[in-house]
Amino acid sequence: MTADLPSVKLDIISDPICPWCYIGKTHLDKALAEIPDHPFVIEWHPFQLNPDMPRAGMDRRAYLEAKFGGKEGAVKAYAPVVEHAEKAGLSIDFEGMKRTPNTIDAHRMIHWAGIEGKQSAMVDALFDAYFAQARDIGDRDVLVEISESIGMQGEVTRQLLSGDSDVEDIRNRDSHSRKMGVSSVPTFIIANQHAVPGAQQPGMWKQVIADIMEQLQTPASDS
Repeated sequence: MTADLPSVKLDIISDPICPWCYIGKTHLDKALAEIPDHPFVIEWHPFQLNPDMPRAGMDRRAYLEAKFGGKEGAVKAYAPVVEHAEKAGLSIDFEGMKRTPNTIDAHRMIHWAGIEGKQSAMVDALFDAYFAQARDIGDRDVLVEISESIGMQGEVTRQLLSGDSDVEDIRNRDSHSRKMGVSSVPTFIIANQHAVPGAQQPGMWKQVIADIMEQLQTPASDS
């Protein structure tokens, strides 16, 4: 972010088991890497795709049966995801996934990482663990390992996870987003004004950044 221009808030509403969120972040990251002096300050916000998921998660096959009517329905539903992931240079190990987790603890991890200035690193680590490594990010041992991998204190994370710290806050923030009209993720909110849904391409983000930077560099009129 350039020091010469004011910052612009980019709020991202997401769930770490949402493949479109994974793809969307990858597209955004590509655009930001090409424009290192972008004005965005990014904050991640919780949204649970499956808010009624049992806290321990559930068997992946049972989940697919319930949601898509079985493997064939799931393959058809996920075909566009696989196509777009490959185009983005991502590999998703759907075959390796054994459980679909409840993500409340993963969202707590993102919140705590934000306090330490490591929020985007945590989001990246959760996406990689779930999609690339097919790990159960509802498992607290896995979450502790992830926290340590980005430089957080594992034992502190384990202690926090053992209690209900911030659970209600995460649920309230999720509920707030739904009340504001968010029904799918990822949803990007620019400067608290403009909502951009979906996994947008890097080119769109580069245009948005260019437009914002032009506006920031244009002196305000005296009218």
